[in-house]
Amino acid sequence: MSMTEQNECNGCEIGSRRDFILDALRTSALVVAALGLGAKAAEAMPVRWISASPDKTYPLPAADGVQIDKDNELILARVGKKVYAFVLACPHQNTALRWEGDDHRFKCPKHKSIYTAEGVFVEGRATRSMDRYAVKLAGSNVSVDVDKVFQEDTDKAEWGQAFVSVP
Repeated sequence: MSMTEQNECNGCEIGSRRDFILDALRTSALVVAALGLGAKAAEAMPVRWISASPDKTYPLPAADGVQIDKDNELILARVGKKVYAFVLACPHQNTALRWEGDDHRFKCPKHKSIYTAEGVFVEGRATRSMDRYAVKLAGSNVSVDVDKVFQEDTDKAEWGQAFVSVP
């Protein structure tokens, strides 16, 4: 990291667990407001809160949308015929990412990095796309291995294959 990059982040605060929870609560309040004020736009890719079974399996999402499991700090997203499991935190400084349903993208509230619905980095201070968990189909569920995290810059092949195809 160059001195310029270091200076740009001076004063940045790495979020604590409390900050993470507050960001998640704020996000949920914004989602509720978005669903109430712009239900038609938010309906295309809604946000739901979910919980995993003990072995980290989730029902396959029936439609496009984003589901957040706060306990395991992950995002389950269906985009077309693919389901992804992302790390909830921005790869730049671990701030909880927010879903912007109207724009079908993720955004970091701290430094404004933007990602597509597939987790691909678009712009901002981050230097890579959202981190993905290893996933596999398990019957009518998707199983997430929270011990296998793939980063686009260091695990390019695995990162590119970290999704499941659904009918």
